[in-house]
Amino acid sequence: MDFKLETFLPYRLNLAAELVSQRFAAQYRARYRMTRPEWRALAALGSYGRMTATEIGANSSMHKTKVSRAVRALEEKRWLKRSEDLDDRRIEHLELTPAGRRIYGEMVVLAHDYERDLAGLLGAGGLRQLEAGLAAIEAKLAVPARRRAPKD
Repeated sequence: MDFKLETFLPYRLNLAAELVSQRFAAQYRARYRMTRPEWRALAALGSYGRMTATEIGANSSMHKTKVSRAVRALEEKRWLKRSEDLDDRRIEHLELTPAGRRIYGEMVVLAHDYERDLAGLLGAGGLRQLEAGLAAIEAKLAVPARRRAPKD
């Protein structure tokens, strides 16, 4: 049976996602000395507001140890603060500090610029095709997730 990994669709999707992610990561790593897990945690908190570490993990598809390290790093940078749940002391709520919100705002601009650059690489037709293909995959393979809607 013939099998070529480089033409296997899941492999190609993963490779493309990794290339896109690495290119963006290089920008925020150089500018903010931020890792991918830190970016994902910052983006989740900036998008959704106050969350628990478990909610960050669910929203960003990260393992709890990566979330924990990212939260600690963001706290050391003073971009995140913790508060104890009044009803359950085992739960900590996490939210961005004013400095964290400022960095998040800058990261949103960086992300939009990066997305615009990618769209330029693909062209309008290529972008529409990619978005349609991704939407089809997401619709057909979606598993109900424990995600929150972005705050307004």
